[in-house]
Amino acid sequence: MADALSVINPATEALVHELPIDDSAAVAQKYAQARRAQPDWAALPLADRIQSILRFRSLLVERVDALAALLTSETGKPITQSRSEILAVPGRIDFFVENAAKVLAPDLVYYEPANALTGMGTLEEVIGHDPLGVIANISAWNYPYFVGGNVFIPALLMGNAVLYKPSEFTVLTGGAIASLLHESGIPQDIFISVVGAGLTGAALLEQPIDGIFFTGSYATGQKIAVAAAAKLIRVQLELGGKDPAYVCSDAKVAAAAAGLADGAFYNNGQSCCAVERIYVHTDVYDEFLEAFMATVQGFKLGDPTDPDTYLGPVSRKPQLHVLADQVADALAKGATLLCGGEQLDRPGWYFAPTVLTEVDHTMTVMQEETFGPVIGIQRVASDEEAVALMHDTPYGLTAAVYGTERERAIAMLRQLKTGSAYWNCCDRVSPRLPWSGRGHSGLGTTLSLAGLYTFLQPRAWHLRAV
Repeated sequence: MADALSVINPATEALVHELPIDDSAAVAQKYAQARRAQPDWAALPLADRIQSILRFRSLLVERVDALAALLTSETGKPITQSRSEILAVPGRIDFFVENAAKVLAPDLVYYEPANALTGMGTLEEVIGHDPLGVIANISAWNYPYFVGGNVFIPALLMGNAVLYKPSEFTVLTGGAIASLLHESGIPQDIFISVVGAGLTGAALLEQPIDGIFFTGSYATGQKIAVAAAAKLIRVQLELGGKDPAYVCSDAKVAAAAAGLADGAFYNNGQSCCAVERIYVHTDVYDEFLEAFMATVQGFKLGDPTDPDTYLGPVSRKPQLHVLADQVADALAKGATLLCGGEQLDRPGWYFAPTVLTEVDHTMTVMQEETFGPVIGIQRVASDEEAVALMHDTPYGLTAAVYGTERERAIAMLRQLKTGSAYWNCCDRVSPRLPWSGRGHSGLGTTLSLAGLYTFLQPRAWHLRAV
Protein backbone atom coordinates (compact mmCIF):
# COMPACT_ATOMS: atom_id res chain seq x y z
CA MET A 1 0.00 0.00 0.00
CA ALA A 2 1.47 3.35 -1.05
CA ASP A 3 1.94 5.93 1.69
CA ALA A 4 1.06 3.31 4.30
CA LEU A 5 2.42 2.41 7.69
CA SER A 6 3.31 -1.26 8.14
CA VAL A 7 2.94 -2.86 11.56
CA ILE A 8 5.33 -5.80 12.06
CA ASN A 9 5.13 -8.36 14.87
CA PRO A 10 8.61 -8.35 16.50
CA ALA A 11 8.22 -11.95 17.68
CA THR A 12 7.41 -13.43 14.28
CA GLU A 13 8.39 -10.69 11.78
CA ALA A 14 4.96 -11.13 10.21
CA LEU A 15 2.97 -8.21 8.85
CA VAL A 16 0.17 -7.41 11.30
CA HIS A 17 -1.54 -4.56 9.48
CA GLU A 18 -1.08 -1.66 7.11
CA LEU A 19 -2.85 1.66 7.42
CA PRO A 20 -2.70 4.99 5.61
CA ILE A 21 -0.45 7.80 6.80
CA ASP A 22 -1.76 11.29 7.51
CA ASP A 23 -0.08 13.77 5.19
CA SER A 24 0.35 17.47 5.98
CA ALA A 25 -3.08 18.35 4.58
CA ALA A 26 -4.77 15.71 6.75
CA VAL A 27 -2.88 16.93 9.81
CA ALA A 28 -3.94 20.52 9.15
CA GLN A 29 -7.56 19.43 8.79
CA LYS A 30 -7.45 17.52 12.07
CA TYR A 31 -5.95 20.55 13.80
CA ALA A 32 -8.76 22.76 12.47
CA GLN A 33 -11.36 20.30 13.79
CA ALA A 34 -9.78 20.31 17.23
CA ARG A 35 -9.49 24.10 17.34
CA ARG A 36 -13.17 24.56 16.53
CA ALA A 37 -14.30 21.98 19.09
CA GLN A 38 -12.08 22.88 22.06
CA PRO A 39 -14.00 25.88 23.50
CA ASP A 40 -17.20 23.84 23.88
CA TRP A 41 -15.30 21.01 25.57
CA ALA A 42 -13.67 23.43 28.03
CA ALA A 43 -17.08 24.99 28.76
CA LEU A 44 -18.56 21.66 29.84
CA PRO A 45 -18.89 21.14 33.60
CA LEU A 46 -15.88 19.30 34.99
CA ALA A 47 -18.24 16.56 36.20
CA ASP A 48 -19.12 15.75 32.58
CA ARG A 49 -15.48 15.46 31.56
CA ILE A 50 -14.78 13.28 34.59
CA GLN A 51 -17.69 11.00 33.71
CA SER A 52 -16.18 10.31 30.28
CA ILE A 53 -12.73 9.59 31.71
CA LEU A 54 -14.20 7.21 34.29
CA ARG A 55 -16.06 5.37 31.54
CA PHE A 56 -12.73 5.04 29.72
CA ARG A 57 -11.28 3.64 32.94
CA SER A 58 -14.00 0.98 33.07
CA LEU A 59 -13.50 -0.02 29.44
CA LEU A 60 -9.76 -0.52 29.97
CA VAL A 61 -10.51 -3.05 32.69
CA GLU A 62 -13.35 -4.74 30.82
CA ARG A 63 -11.31 -5.21 27.62
CA VAL A 64 -7.85 -5.70 29.04
CA ASP A 65 -7.33 -9.11 27.40
CA ALA A 66 -7.95 -7.90 23.85
CA LEU A 67 -6.04 -4.66 24.41
CA ALA A 68 -3.06 -6.51 25.88
CA ALA A 69 -2.99 -8.99 22.98
CA LEU A 70 -2.94 -6.10 20.51
CA LEU A 71 -0.11 -4.37 22.37
CA THR A 72 1.92 -7.57 22.51
CA SER A 73 1.45 -8.15 18.77
CA GLU A 74 2.91 -4.72 18.01
CA THR A 75 5.75 -4.52 20.55
CA GLY A 76 6.63 -8.09 21.52
CA LYS A 77 6.04 -7.13 25.15
CA PRO A 78 5.24 -10.25 27.19
CA ILE A 79 1.47 -10.55 27.58
CA THR A 80 1.64 -10.48 31.38
CA GLN A 81 3.52 -7.17 31.24
CA SER A 82 1.07 -5.77 28.67
CA ARG A 83 -1.81 -6.59 31.01
CA SER A 84 0.02 -5.07 33.96
CA GLU A 85 0.60 -1.83 32.08
CA ILE A 86 -3.07 -1.46 31.15
CA LEU A 87 -4.35 -2.42 34.60
CA ALA A 88 -2.10 0.14 36.29
CA VAL A 89 -3.66 3.03 34.35
CA PRO A 90 -6.87 3.13 36.45
CA GLY A 91 -4.81 4.08 39.50
CA ARG A 92 -3.41 7.07 37.65
CA ILE A 93 -6.86 8.02 36.40
CA ASP A 94 -8.16 7.91 39.97
CA PHE A 95 -5.46 10.34 41.10
CA PHE A 96 -6.18 12.81 38.30
CA VAL A 97 -9.93 12.63 38.81
CA GLU A 98 -9.66 13.08 42.58
CA ASN A 99 -7.53 16.20 42.19
CA ALA A 100 -8.97 17.85 39.08
CA ALA A 101 -11.47 20.07 40.89
CA LYS A 102 -8.86 21.25 43.40
CA VAL A 103 -6.47 22.27 40.64
CA LEU A 104 -9.14 24.04 38.58
CA ALA A 105 -10.67 25.91 41.54
CA PRO A 106 -10.00 29.67 41.62
CA ASP A 107 -7.49 30.54 44.33
CA LEU A 108 -8.29 33.67 46.38
CA VAL A 109 -4.86 34.91 47.41
CA TYR A 110 -5.74 38.38 48.72
CA TYR A 111 -8.85 40.13 50.03
CA GLU A 112 -9.17 43.79 50.91
CA PRO A 113 -12.42 44.87 52.62
CA ALA A 114 -14.38 47.93 51.52
CA ASN A 115 -13.27 51.28 52.91
CA ALA A 116 -16.12 53.70 53.67
CA LEU A 117 -13.72 56.62 54.12
CA THR A 118 -12.25 56.34 50.65
CA GLY A 119 -15.37 54.96 49.02
CA MET A 120 -13.41 52.02 47.65
CA GLY A 121 -15.19 48.67 47.40
CA THR A 122 -13.75 45.29 48.20
CA LEU A 123 -10.74 44.08 46.27
CA GLU A 124 -10.08 40.42 45.52
CA GLU A 125 -6.98 38.98 43.88
CA VAL A 126 -7.72 35.58 42.42
CA ILE A 127 -5.61 33.12 40.44
CA GLY A 128 -7.67 31.36 37.80
CA HIS A 129 -6.64 28.58 35.44
CA ASP A 130 -7.50 28.18 31.76
CA PRO A 131 -6.74 25.21 29.51
CA LEU A 132 -3.86 25.61 27.10
CA GLY A 133 -6.18 24.95 24.16
CA VAL A 134 -5.09 22.47 21.49
CA ILE A 135 -2.07 20.35 22.37
CA ALA A 136 -0.06 17.80 20.44
CA ASN A 137 0.93 14.56 22.17
CA ILE A 138 3.66 12.64 20.34
CA SER A 139 3.78 9.48 22.40
CA ALA A 140 6.10 6.50 22.82
CA TRP A 141 5.91 2.83 21.89
CA ASN A 142 7.43 1.24 24.99
CA TYR A 143 4.56 2.14 27.35
CA PRO A 144 1.77 3.64 25.24
CA TYR A 145 -0.84 3.44 28.00
CA PHE A 146 1.45 4.78 30.72
CA VAL A 147 3.28 7.44 28.73
CA GLY A 148 0.31 8.54 26.67
CA GLY A 149 -2.11 8.42 29.60
CA ASN A 150 0.14 10.68 31.66
CA VAL A 151 -0.54 13.35 29.03
CA PHE A 152 -3.92 12.92 27.38
CA ILE A 153 -5.91 12.04 30.52
CA PRO A 154 -5.03 15.19 32.52
CA ALA A 155 -5.08 17.27 29.33
CA LEU A 156 -8.66 16.24 28.61
CA LEU A 157 -9.76 16.71 32.21
CA MET A 158 -8.36 20.24 32.20
CA GLY A 159 -10.38 21.12 29.09
CA ASN A 160 -7.88 20.76 26.26
CA ALA A 161 -8.26 19.17 22.85
CA VAL A 162 -5.59 16.58 22.02
CA LEU A 163 -3.96 15.74 18.69
CA TYR A 164 -2.50 12.37 19.59
CA LYS A 165 0.23 10.84 17.46
CA PRO A 166 1.01 7.38 18.78
CA SER A 167 4.37 5.93 17.88
CA GLU A 168 4.43 4.32 14.46
CA PHE A 169 5.37 1.12 16.31
CA THR A 170 2.16 1.10 18.39
CA VAL A 171 -0.24 2.77 16.01
CA LEU A 172 -2.90 0.06 16.40
CA THR A 173 -2.84 0.47 20.17
CA GLY A 174 -3.12 4.23 19.60
CA GLY A 175 -6.19 3.65 17.48
CA ALA A 176 -7.69 1.41 20.16
CA ILE A 177 -7.13 4.12 22.77
CA ALA A 178 -8.87 6.68 20.55
CA SER A 179 -11.82 4.36 19.96
CA LEU A 180 -12.24 3.70 23.68
CA LEU A 181 -12.13 7.42 24.49
CA HIS A 182 -14.75 8.19 21.84
CA GLU A 183 -16.95 5.36 23.08
CA SER A 184 -16.57 6.81 26.57
CA GLY A 185 -18.01 10.16 25.53
CA ILE A 186 -14.94 12.16 24.50
CA PRO A 187 -15.96 13.93 21.26
CA GLN A 188 -14.16 12.75 18.15
CA ASP A 189 -12.95 16.30 17.44
CA ILE A 190 -11.49 16.61 20.96
CA PHE A 191 -9.25 13.55 20.87
CA ILE A 192 -7.94 12.96 17.36
CA SER A 193 -5.43 10.28 16.43
CA VAL A 194 -2.77 11.30 13.91
CA VAL A 195 -1.07 8.43 12.06
CA GLY A 196 2.48 8.47 10.78
CA ALA A 197 6.17 8.64 11.60
CA GLY A 198 8.65 11.53 11.61
CA LEU A 199 7.20 13.51 8.72
CA THR A 200 3.74 13.38 10.26
CA GLY A 201 5.14 14.56 13.57
CA ALA A 202 6.86 17.45 11.80
CA ALA A 203 3.58 18.40 10.11
CA LEU A 204 1.90 18.38 13.52
CA LEU A 205 4.50 20.84 14.83
CA GLU A 206 3.75 23.18 11.93
CA GLN A 207 0.22 23.73 13.21
CA PRO A 208 -0.52 26.69 15.55
CA ILE A 209 -0.84 24.40 18.57
CA ASP A 210 -0.69 25.61 22.17
CA GLY A 211 1.60 22.94 23.57
CA ILE A 212 3.76 20.01 22.53
CA PHE A 213 4.17 16.95 24.75
CA PHE A 214 6.76 14.49 23.45
CA THR A 215 8.27 11.24 24.70
CA GLY A 216 11.26 9.80 22.90
CA SER A 217 14.95 10.27 22.27
CA TYR A 218 17.14 13.21 23.25
CA ALA A 219 18.04 13.86 19.60
CA THR A 220 14.41 14.15 18.51
CA GLY A 221 13.54 16.10 21.65
CA GLN A 222 16.16 18.70 20.73
CA LYS A 223 14.60 19.17 17.30
CA ILE A 224 11.13 19.54 18.81
CA ALA A 225 12.40 22.10 21.32
CA VAL A 226 13.90 24.18 18.51
CA ALA A 227 10.67 24.05 16.50
CA ALA A 228 8.57 24.92 19.55
CA ALA A 229 10.80 27.84 20.55
CA ALA A 230 9.64 29.87 17.58
CA LYS A 231 6.02 29.42 18.69
CA LEU A 232 6.67 30.23 22.39
CA ILE A 233 4.36 27.39 23.44
CA ARG A 234 4.34 24.98 26.38
CA VAL A 235 6.92 22.22 25.89
CA GLN A 236 7.12 18.92 27.75
CA LEU A 237 9.95 16.58 26.76
CA GLU A 238 10.23 13.17 28.40
CA LEU A 239 13.51 11.86 27.03
CA GLY A 240 15.97 9.10 27.75
CA GLY A 241 18.12 8.07 30.66
CA LYS A 242 21.28 6.24 31.61
CA ASP A 243 19.94 5.41 35.03
CA PRO A 244 22.52 4.23 37.59
CA ALA A 245 22.18 2.14 40.72
CA TYR A 246 24.66 1.60 43.55
CA VAL A 247 24.82 -1.33 45.95
CA CYS A 248 26.40 -0.20 49.22
CA SER A 249 28.63 -2.33 51.41
CA ASP A 250 25.77 -2.80 53.90
CA ALA A 251 23.06 -3.64 51.37
CA LYS A 252 20.72 -6.62 51.67
CA VAL A 253 22.42 -8.29 48.74
CA ALA A 254 19.82 -10.87 47.72
CA ALA A 255 17.02 -8.30 47.66
CA ALA A 256 19.20 -5.77 45.82
CA ALA A 257 20.19 -8.32 43.18
CA ALA A 258 16.60 -9.42 42.56
CA GLY A 259 15.31 -5.85 42.40
CA LEU A 260 18.05 -4.60 40.11
CA ALA A 261 17.81 -7.57 37.76
CA ASP A 262 14.12 -6.80 37.31
CA GLY A 263 14.87 -3.10 37.00
CA ALA A 264 17.38 -3.77 34.25
CA PHE A 265 15.50 -6.41 32.25
CA TYR A 266 11.78 -5.71 32.72
CA ASN A 267 10.22 -4.97 29.31
CA ASN A 268 13.57 -6.04 27.89
CA GLY A 269 15.20 -2.97 29.36
CA GLN A 270 13.11 -0.80 27.04
CA SER A 271 12.19 1.79 29.65
CA CYS A 272 13.51 5.30 30.04
CA CYS A 273 13.88 4.59 33.76
CA ALA A 274 15.31 1.08 33.39
CA VAL A 275 18.51 0.46 35.35
CA GLU A 276 21.26 0.85 32.74
CA ARG A 277 24.44 0.64 34.83
CA ILE A 278 25.17 -0.87 38.22
CA TYR A 279 27.98 -0.06 40.66
CA VAL A 280 28.68 -2.47 43.50
CA HIS A 281 30.90 -1.94 46.53
CA THR A 282 33.81 -4.32 46.45
CA ASP A 283 32.88 -5.80 49.86
CA VAL A 284 29.68 -7.32 48.44
CA TYR A 285 30.60 -7.51 44.77
CA ASP A 286 31.08 -11.27 44.44
CA GLU A 287 27.99 -12.09 46.49
CA PHE A 288 25.91 -9.63 44.48
CA LEU A 289 27.14 -10.94 41.14
CA GLU A 290 26.26 -14.53 42.05
CA ALA A 291 22.74 -13.56 43.15
CA PHE A 292 22.23 -11.27 40.16
CA MET A 293 23.24 -13.94 37.66
CA ALA A 294 21.01 -16.51 39.31
CA THR A 295 18.05 -14.18 38.89
CA VAL A 296 18.82 -13.31 35.27
CA GLN A 297 19.34 -16.92 34.29
CA GLY A 298 15.92 -17.70 35.74
CA PHE A 299 14.14 -15.29 33.39
CA LYS A 300 12.15 -17.19 30.76
CA LEU A 301 12.75 -15.93 27.22
CA GLY A 302 10.35 -16.89 24.46
CA ASP A 303 6.93 -16.41 22.92
CA PRO A 304 5.50 -13.14 24.33
CA THR A 305 1.97 -14.54 24.19
CA ASP A 306 2.94 -17.18 26.78
CA PRO A 307 1.96 -15.90 30.27
CA ASP A 308 5.17 -17.39 31.72
CA THR A 309 7.47 -15.45 29.37
CA TYR A 310 9.49 -12.69 31.02
CA LEU A 311 11.68 -11.67 28.04
CA GLY A 312 10.30 -11.32 24.53
CA PRO A 313 11.91 -9.76 21.47
CA VAL A 314 13.08 -6.17 21.34
CA SER A 315 10.42 -3.98 19.76
CA ARG A 316 12.52 -2.28 17.07
CA LYS A 317 14.78 -4.21 14.71
CA PRO A 318 17.45 -1.45 14.39
CA GLN A 319 18.05 -1.69 18.13
CA LEU A 320 19.61 -5.11 17.64
CA HIS A 321 22.59 -3.41 16.00
CA VAL A 322 22.88 -0.85 18.80
CA LEU A 323 23.01 -3.63 21.38
CA ALA A 324 25.53 -5.69 19.41
CA ASP A 325 27.75 -2.65 18.91
CA GLN A 326 27.74 -1.81 22.62
CA VAL A 327 28.68 -5.37 23.54
CA ALA A 328 31.44 -5.49 20.93
CA ASP A 329 32.84 -2.16 22.10
CA ALA A 330 32.89 -3.32 25.72
CA LEU A 331 34.60 -6.61 24.93
CA ALA A 332 37.20 -4.89 22.76
CA LYS A 333 38.06 -2.64 25.71
CA GLY A 334 38.44 -5.43 28.24
CA ALA A 335 34.97 -6.24 29.57
CA THR A 336 34.00 -9.78 30.58
CA LEU A 337 30.85 -11.34 29.14
CA LEU A 338 28.98 -13.42 31.74
CA CYS A 339 26.00 -14.29 29.54
CA GLY A 340 24.28 -13.38 26.28
CA GLY A 341 25.92 -10.87 23.99
CA GLU A 342 24.23 -11.64 20.70
CA GLN A 343 21.03 -11.87 18.69
CA LEU A 344 19.37 -15.26 18.95
CA ASP A 345 19.17 -17.52 15.90
CA ARG A 346 15.40 -17.77 15.71
CA PRO A 347 12.54 -15.89 14.06
CA GLY A 348 11.88 -12.50 15.62
CA TRP A 349 14.09 -9.74 17.02
CA TYR A 350 15.43 -11.56 20.06
CA PHE A 351 18.62 -10.50 21.84
CA ALA A 352 19.93 -12.70 24.63
CA PRO A 353 19.93 -11.13 28.13
CA THR A 354 23.47 -9.84 28.53
CA VAL A 355 25.58 -9.15 31.61
CA LEU A 356 28.99 -7.50 31.33
CA THR A 357 31.55 -7.07 34.11
CA GLU A 358 34.99 -5.45 34.28
CA VAL A 359 33.39 -2.46 32.57
CA ASP A 360 34.44 1.19 32.82
CA HIS A 361 33.39 4.58 31.48
CA THR A 362 35.46 4.35 28.31
CA MET A 363 32.80 1.90 27.08
CA THR A 364 29.61 3.02 25.36
CA VAL A 365 27.57 0.54 27.41
CA MET A 366 28.29 2.70 30.47
CA GLN A 367 27.83 6.04 28.72
CA GLU A 368 25.17 5.87 26.00
CA GLU A 369 21.57 4.81 26.38
CA THR A 370 21.20 1.05 25.80
CA PHE A 371 17.42 0.56 25.81
CA GLY A 372 17.66 -3.19 25.66
CA PRO A 373 18.53 -6.33 27.67
CA VAL A 374 22.19 -5.44 28.28
CA ILE A 375 23.68 -4.33 31.61
CA GLY A 376 27.16 -3.42 32.77
CA ILE A 377 28.23 -4.01 36.39
CA GLN A 378 31.25 -2.15 37.77
CA ARG A 379 33.11 -2.75 41.04
CA VAL A 380 33.82 0.34 43.18
CA ALA A 381 35.89 0.85 46.31
CA SER A 382 33.85 3.54 48.08
CA ASP A 383 30.65 5.55 48.18
CA GLU A 384 32.57 8.54 46.84
CA GLU A 385 33.73 6.61 43.79
CA ALA A 386 30.18 5.38 43.17
CA VAL A 387 28.72 8.89 43.34
CA ALA A 388 31.37 10.24 40.95
CA LEU A 389 30.62 7.51 38.41
CA MET A 390 26.84 7.83 38.78
CA HIS A 391 27.19 11.58 38.19
CA ASP A 392 29.23 11.01 35.01
CA THR A 393 26.38 11.36 32.50
CA PRO A 394 24.48 14.12 30.67
CA TYR A 395 21.22 12.36 31.58
CA GLY A 396 19.31 12.94 34.79
CA LEU A 397 16.18 10.82 35.07
CA THR A 398 16.56 8.43 38.02
CA ALA A 399 19.19 7.01 40.35
CA ALA A 400 19.00 4.31 43.02
CA VAL A 401 21.00 3.41 46.11
CA TYR A 402 20.64 0.10 47.94
CA GLY A 403 21.74 -0.04 51.57
CA THR A 404 20.42 -0.23 55.11
CA GLU A 405 21.25 3.37 56.13
CA ARG A 406 18.58 5.82 54.94
CA GLU A 407 20.57 9.02 55.59
CA ARG A 408 23.67 7.60 53.90
CA ALA A 409 21.63 6.82 50.79
CA ILE A 410 19.87 10.19 50.78
CA ALA A 411 23.18 12.03 51.16
CA MET A 412 24.51 10.28 48.05
CA LEU A 413 21.34 10.76 46.02
CA ARG A 414 21.23 14.50 46.83
CA GLN A 415 24.51 14.91 44.98
CA LEU A 416 23.02 13.59 41.74
CA LYS A 417 21.01 15.70 39.31
CA THR A 418 18.01 13.45 38.75
CA GLY A 419 14.26 13.92 38.71
CA SER A 420 13.63 10.78 40.80
CA ALA A 421 15.68 9.22 43.60
CA TYR A 422 15.21 5.67 44.89
CA TRP A 423 16.32 4.03 48.13
CA ASN A 424 16.12 0.23 48.04
CA CYS A 425 13.91 0.27 44.95
CA CYS A 426 14.16 1.27 41.29
CA ASP A 427 12.20 1.62 38.05
CA ARG A 428 9.16 2.83 39.98
CA VAL A 429 6.62 5.54 39.06
CA SER A 430 3.80 6.91 41.22
CA PRO A 431 0.91 9.17 40.14
CA ARG A 432 1.36 11.09 43.40
CA LEU A 433 4.96 12.09 42.63
CA PRO A 434 6.25 14.31 39.81
CA TRP A 435 7.87 12.56 36.85
CA SER A 436 10.57 14.78 35.40
CA GLY A 437 14.06 14.69 33.98
CA ARG A 438 17.09 16.91 34.18
CA GLY A 439 19.77 17.53 31.60
CA HIS A 440 19.36 15.34 28.52
CA SER A 441 16.44 13.53 30.19
CA GLY A 442 14.02 16.31 29.36
CA LEU A 443 11.93 19.30 30.36
CA GLY A 444 8.71 19.70 32.29
CA THR A 445 6.67 17.43 34.51
CA THR A 446 3.93 14.84 34.28
CA LEU A 447 2.08 13.11 37.13
CA SER A 448 1.45 14.61 40.61
CA LEU A 449 -0.47 17.87 40.95
CA ALA A 450 2.20 19.48 38.76
CA GLY A 451 1.16 17.09 36.00
CA LEU A 452 -2.33 18.64 36.08
CA TYR A 453 -1.15 22.25 36.26
CA THR A 454 1.09 21.69 33.22
CA PHE A 455 -2.03 21.60 31.02
CA LEU A 456 -3.28 24.92 32.34
CA GLN A 457 -2.19 28.54 32.07
CA PRO A 458 -2.77 30.95 34.97
CA ARG A 459 -4.88 34.08 34.72
CA ALA A 460 -4.59 36.90 37.27
CA TRP A 461 -7.96 38.34 38.30
CA HIS A 462 -8.12 41.79 39.92
CA LEU A 463 -11.72 42.18 41.11
CA ARG A 464 -12.76 45.55 42.56
CA ALA A 465 -16.32 46.05 43.74
CA VAL A 466 -17.88 49.52 43.27
